[in-house]
Amino acid sequence: MAGTDRGDLTRTAILALLGTVGPLSRTEIARRLDLSPATVTQLTRELIGHGMLEQLDLKPSRGGRPAQRLGLVGGAGRALGVKVTADRLVIVDVRLDGEVLGSWERPFAPSARDALDDLADAVASVVPDAAADRAPLLGVGVGVPGSVEDQAVGTVNAPTLGWQAMPVGERLRRRLELPVLVENDVNALAVAERLYGRGRTHRDFLVVTIGRGVGAAIVTDGRVYRGARGGAGEFGHLPVDPDGPECVCGARGCLETFAGSAGLLAAAGAAGLPVADASDPLGAVSALGRAGAAGDRAAAGVFAGAATILGRATAGLVNIVDPEVVVVLGEGTADWPLWHDGFESGLRSQLYPGRRDIPVEVEGWDDTSWAQGAAALVLATPFDAVGAAGEQGRLVRARLIGGRP
Repeated sequence: MAGTDRGDLTRTAILALLGTVGPLSRTEIARRLDLSPATVTQLTRELIGHGMLEQLDLKPSRGGRPAQRLGLVGGAGRALGVKVTADRLVIVDVRLDGEVLGSWERPFAPSARDALDDLADAVASVVPDAAADRAPLLGVGVGVPGSVEDQAVGTVNAPTLGWQAMPVGERLRRRLELPVLVENDVNALAVAERLYGRGRTHRDFLVVTIGRGVGAAIVTDGRVYRGARGGAGEFGHLPVDPDGPECVCGARGCLETFAGSAGLLAAAGAAGLPVADASDPLGAVSALGRAGAAGDRAAAGVFAGAATILGRATAGLVNIVDPEVVVVLGEGTADWPLWHDGFESGLRSQLYPGRRDIPVEVEGWDDTSWAQGAAALVLATPFDAVGAAGEQGRLVRARLIGGRP
């Protein structure tokens, strides 16, 4: 936050409070942030003038005048979010309040020699379309299935993409001339949950994702725990069976080899079930799910077996980090009725006493959800008074407050 004065820090703290808690009166803002009423009045007047806050309904009071509440203006800014997969890119344009303004898909080959140039070109190609909305473009967030040591630097290690020390952030910033933040895709989803979902009411929660792979993000005291090198949450590589299948990471018997899409299809083949085109694992799993939902007991058994393993592994994570709630996300939630019983059985049987009543909440999913999480990396930055996004975060805040690079 070098170069940011006290007023900017306080403006950011006000935005952070309203962005994570929701509309409040000036008096409530002053009390929660330990500021003088005069300071809050002055700074909120400036933020209203910048078009970032708006006056909402009057809040009833117990005697005296009703208090005027303030809330964020959703159209004050927006961000592009990019989800990188092994065969395509999903890009979305998202407003400050989480509303999706547009979405695009582009084919992508991460193993191509010019993969980063292709990525930059794909994002650049949608910027003119996204500019149809006149809110300032604050930056670009990128979600990847791998580890990222520093969001603001954006160097990626992703075995599933064949990437080692790939300078994603540097290349995109040079090409787009915009702030760029890069993060593990599950951590990005957790940021979105903190901003728009369960994180508004829970400061300690666990996100578990199922789909092509298995992932997790740990949110503690309102912040995503990233670990020493940005690699925390590689839940899919939890050792389950030393004699199990070989994983893409090079180890054997990782959780992902049982509960990811490849693991489900392998179990289906072992059960003698016909498996659809393995070049489209998610499509093949969807076909398996349709068979299970239609009453195929062998297909249903494949999901039940994987779900029990996943539930037991999740119990271990819950026992360690003690969250308030577990949120399940990802493409695999489309078949959650086939996962539910096995997951619940595996989870509850292994939970430490006193934690066996932890709620599990499964959220709806569509193809843009991953990319929305990536956009949330940028959209959450103005609400981060600590400045965890470094220099890129400062640039995002400058664009939001001043409408300038």
